[in-house]
Amino acid sequence: MRSNVNGLPSTYWYLWTGMLVNKVGGFGILFLSLYLVDSRGLDATAAGAVVGLNGLGGAAGVLAGGVLADRWGRRRTLLACHAAASALMFTLAFVSWLPAIAVISCVLGAAQTMAGPALVAAIVDVVPEHHRTRAFNLQFWAFNLGTAAASLLAGLLAEASFTLLFVVDGAATFATLLVFLLRVPETLPPRAAATAKALPPPGRRGLHTALTDRIFLPFVGLTLLLAVLSTQTSTILPLAMKQDGLGPSAYGGLMAFAGGLIVAGQLFVPRLIGTWGKAAVLAAANVLLAAGFTLVAFADAVPLYVVAAAIWTVGSMVAAPPNAEIIAELSPADLRGRYQSVFYLTFPLAGFIAPALGGASLQRLGDLHWAICGAVGVLAATGHLLTGRARERRAADLRAVQTGDGDPAVLRG
Repeated sequence: MRSNVNGLPSTYWYLWTGMLVNKVGGFGILFLSLYLVDSRGLDATAAGAVVGLNGLGGAAGVLAGGVLADRWGRRRTLLACHAAASALMFTLAFVSWLPAIAVISCVLGAAQTMAGPALVAAIVDVVPEHHRTRAFNLQFWAFNLGTAAASLLAGLLAEASFTLLFVVDGAATFATLLVFLLRVPETLPPRAAATAKALPPPGRRGLHTALTDRIFLPFVGLTLLLAVLSTQTSTILPLAMKQDGLGPSAYGGLMAFAGGLIVAGQLFVPRLIGTWGKAAVLAAANVLLAAGFTLVAFADAVPLYVVAAAIWTVGSMVAAPPNAEIIAELSPADLRGRYQSVFYLTFPLAGFIAPALGGASLQRLGDLHWAICGAVGVLAATGHLLTGRARERRAADLRAVQTGDGDPAVLRG
């Protein structure tokens, strides 16, 4: 524990604490599909479409969050999006008209995802590069510590009252807002003159720079495949378990187990992956995710679900630090929020793709859906092995430019 936490600045710890508080109470969307099926009478396809709107709204929110984080500031962006998300979650608790629920789901997705680019950009701002592996690993650890607690609490709350579940989620979001309001200063650094020359064309650098970066975008695409797999656990898996006669408490317990496994083992991941190249680590992680989700096709009781969850969870654990490090390495300092937003775009997109396609796939293909997930994982693993070397060259070139030892022309185009 000491080797993981020593040397990290206080602002990082307030950001970490706010995220943890938000995750402990962040179970509204986790159980939205079950709420729509059990309380509103929708089938799996219709419920998946409504939940998918949350991801669609999130796609717009995450891009706006990155631009605001660079222009408006990390702190103000975090405050605005948490205030909006809290109000929307309270509203969702008391609305029963389905069109209104669909609209709230979409707008809520935008408010929730705006926080991601600003939060991670703030972490990169305040944490020195040689400490970032530990910082990102601890961030993922806290994320899953909160998820484990949330899943366990949500399973119990969902069986008692979905209204109570949404109210508690809104309260946790508001508590996070207070942490950021009272303890987190603005971390936005001055525009870095040297980095501003790193990517062309001069005077036209912005969101489109990240969206046209030929080294960065393949990595984003591969991360999208990983995110689509990971999102199965919060969107399609509860429906599959329901088909096997397992209730919300069984699903909540399984998610708590997965989160607990990360809490117990995540701090050992930096030492575990050690000197492995980032591309090799990410390839191995995607293979583990593929194996875990393929095993779900054969699961019909809790013990086999637990084995599958253990496999895919280890994959998620080892993927987290190199994923975050690569984004930090490839992001010019003056475009840090925008690069983070394009990277974070993968998660709301996955939040749309996974339920919108996954609900129909599960309903029509049954267990074959999970075999398709396995094939997606193998495809992503292969992609990382093929593109890893180009990312390493770009990261080295950008680091040299930022320290004044390299030629900015190397990165142009």
